[in-house]
Amino acid sequence: MTMHAQFERYRAMAEAALPLALPRDSGWAEVITDAARYSLLAGGKRLRPCLVLAAAERVGTDLRDSPSALREALPAACAMEMIHTYSLIHDDLPAMDNDTLRRGRPTNHVVYGEAMAILAGDALLTHAFAHMARAAQANPEHALRHLRAIGRVAEAAGLTGMVAGQALDVLCEKQGADPARREEQLHFIHKNKTAAMIRGALLAGAEIGGASERELTALSRYGAALGLAFQVADDILDATSTTEEMGKTVGKDEKEGKLTYVALYGVDGARQRLDSLTEEAVREVQPVDADGFFSDLARDFAARKH
Repeated sequence: MTMHAQFERYRAMAEAALPLALPRDSGWAEVITDAARYSLLAGGKRLRPCLVLAAAERVGTDLRDSPSALREALPAACAMEMIHTYSLIHDDLPAMDNDTLRRGRPTNHVVYGEAMAILAGDALLTHAFAHMARAAQANPEHALRHLRAIGRVAEAAGLTGMVAGQALDVLCEKQGADPARREEQLHFIHKNKTAAMIRGALLAGAEIGGASERELTALSRYGAALGLAFQVADDILDATSTTEEMGKTVGKDEKEGKLTYVALYGVDGARQRLDSLTEEAVREVQPVDADGFFSDLARDFAARKH
């Protein structure tokens, strides 16, 4: 099976599971669940849930290549997408990036208002961990694995990960980057804001699959390089693509003077950086990449057009 066929298989599983993971509420909470589902079910690449499932299926011994691996990892896959969606809802708010278009349609706060958008993001974040906790309770023989996965996700999303990167991104935008430390600040922002969640998705899936230390190390290094490569590619597309192709507003980074890989290195320099990070990702993942899925995925994302 090709990488694309496997990715679509994982993606279809996530798409089918997400509506069930966050059911509608017909009571007082209806508006907030509708707001959360509006963004969660709006489509997208579903990269993070696919990485959870791919990792769980390729590590360890007792669950490797087993339908049980995917079944046990599916709640974590949904949780990663919930957390990613919460971050997008908050990132689009007027206090952050003030974007009005996401995944080809109006952003959450445009439709539901700022207050409900904030609460929808909060709800998705907390529900994600509740969803993973229920999976731990439902699989008592592997409860410790699920608890480790919860820890990986929390580290990736919180003060040691995405939130830290977002905080510095906001500070650099409001106060300006330190001219003497722009490269260092840029690396910190995206190592945490983007790469931490991609790395966390891989490690969460690997923990559920019963990965060895060698497998965890390989996936950790791969995720760090893949996450940065993903961000470099996104910066390039923001400078070279169109709003119609991307499904979100492009060109804002340059207009607002944001610290990006293109701003620091230029388009050609950013492409060289992208190639280097892709090669690093491919090299680091070899111990867990017998079928070439992870290597092909890294190369595919480096070449993406939207």
